Amino acid sequence: MTSDPTSGSETIPQRLRRLMRASELSVVALAAVVGVLAGLVVIAMNAGWQMLHELIFRIPAGAHLSVTTGIPPALVLLGPTLGGLLFGLASWWVLRGSAAPVDPIEANALHGGRMSLKDSFIVTVQTLFSSGVGASVGMEAGYTQAGSGLASFLGRIFRVRRADLRLLVSCGAGAAIGAAFNAPLMGAFYGFELILGTYAIPAFVPMMTASFTAALTRQVLAPEGHPPLPALDAPSLSDLPAVLLLGVACALVGIVVMRGATLVEAGFRRSALPAFLRPAVGGLIVGMLALWSPAVLSAGHGAVYYYVAADGTLALAGLLLVAKVAASSVSIGSGFRGGLFFASLLMGVLAGRVYAAGLEMLLPGMVFSHAFYALIGMSALAVAVVGGPMTMTLLALEMTGDLSLTLAVLAGAAAASLVTRRLFGFSFTTWRFHLRGENIRGAHDIGWLRELTVGSLMRREVPQLDIDTPLAEARRRYPPGSTSYLVATEHDLYAGMVSPAALYDAGEAEAPPPNLRGLLRLTQTSLHPEMTIREALDRFGNAEADALAVTTRQGQLVGVLSEAHAVKRYSDEMGRRLGELTGEKLD
Repeated sequence: MTSDPTSGSETIPQRLRRLMRASELSVVALAAVVGVLAGLVVIAMNAGWQMLHELIFRIPAGAHLSVTTGIPPALVLLGPTLGGLLFGLASWWVLRGSAAPVDPIEANALHGGRMSLKDSFIVTVQTLFSSGVGASVGMEAGYTQAGSGLASFLGRIFRVRRADLRLLVSCGAGAAIGAAFNAPLMGAFYGFELILGTYAIPAFVPMMTASFTAALTRQVLAPEGHPPLPALDAPSLSDLPAVLLLGVACALVGIVVMRGATLVEAGFRRSALPAFLRPAVGGLIVGMLALWSPAVLSAGHGAVYYYVAADGTLALAGLLLVAKVAASSVSIGSGFRGGLFFASLLMGVLAGRVYAAGLEMLLPGMVFSHAFYALIGMSALAVAVVGGPMTMTLLALEMTGDLSLTLAVLAGAAAASLVTRRLFGFSFTTWRFHLRGENIRGAHDIGWLRELTVGSLMRREVPQLDIDTPLAEARRRYPPGSTSYLVATEHDLYAGMVSPAALYDAGEAEAPPPNLRGLLRLTQTSLHPEMTIREALDRFGNAEADALAVTTRQGQLVGVLSEAHAVKRYSDEMGRRLGELTGEKLD
């Protein structure tokens, strides 16, 4: 749902709203406010998340659930199971009969940045609770939903332009991620690559402002330290083939993860289990896996830093990787709310360690650092699942501060991105859109194409004649040059198109037809008011027609549309959208 703000928007003075629409600085100011709000959201969610972990699993204050040992087995089993039951019942009660909430990517792709603040709040609470009870899902869905939802609400209050609203939504999501990882550059590029769908010069300052103010807000109000990463030597050119091969391997693992979550979800749907019981069953399975290792619980943020530096065997890393993949697939598939961003980072670290251990067994002395391959794997697998190669590369840069290592990470991330696109074609988010029947490959604004419908373009005054009109009468009513097209009807229903030129060509024949029946063409081809302009242009091309009648599904004539007019409107709108992206006004 994408309901508009309440009538409270009328309390914003009209002069101030005009100023917000006219000045680029006002968008930057709004982005700064969005950044502060996103930082506060991350702080609040992290506090709630940690409180649930400490309350349910009895872990020490400030400890990370995914690396805490000695948790009583009963709590490991009951926490996700009973939490899943409560989650399922509450979600069923709150969301019964409701449409699926709109996430930031879908909002920017289809709705011009419009999001429901109520739906965003519900998704945020669901994500917080899911990860809080131990489900193997990431918090990023809640972070970005809350940040983007607040940004969309503010933008609609001030009635900013469509392009600026999409930008603010991207600022909200990027700022939340930047604050969550204390990585403002990474957060800004998350907004660019995954939520806005493009790198646009006019968007640079607002995006950076939002991300940096969010990270600063968190640093000031809730600073958080992480274990130091091991010192790494700069990789050499001889390491590049191994890095690229690891990128390919991570792409394959990422595809398995995305397919696995979908298959588990399909399995739950085919089962006889009611929807509200599925999270409880999923939580029980996650709890059983966690009896062996707590790393499968929750997002695994603490485990990422631990396993980058920790030594381990090939068997241990391999088993942990399989367990985390299974736990995340079961959590998502059973209905818990959350994402795979955080989880994919841990999977990538484990995949990198498996790769390094296997490579060392095959080629002793080839691997100079297991931690190096763990970092490469972290970024590469996250790119395969989430997308955004520059986003994940900058995460590695801000984690390590090592530019030479970052170049190697970029190579692995690029390889993973290429292989995933060629073999699978989707990120996890766009894959789920695809399963729902939405043709969305990213956050690029295709919503305006759906809004530009045949019904909004067609001409309602239609030159038309009854199908039994005599040829002479038709020629008298429409002399040469009076119209470019004619529509024939029968009993008020569409019968076909008649070329005006054919009226006079037929009249010169030795045996001209008595009426229009013999001149009909395109009798089975017409447009419908709800069709998009892209569908209309495809129909024009297939029919090889300059104009087509517009009819209802029952065949009633409601208008006519020419290909020339449709192409002009499409080109004009494309030029306007391009101008919004580049900051230029196109003639």
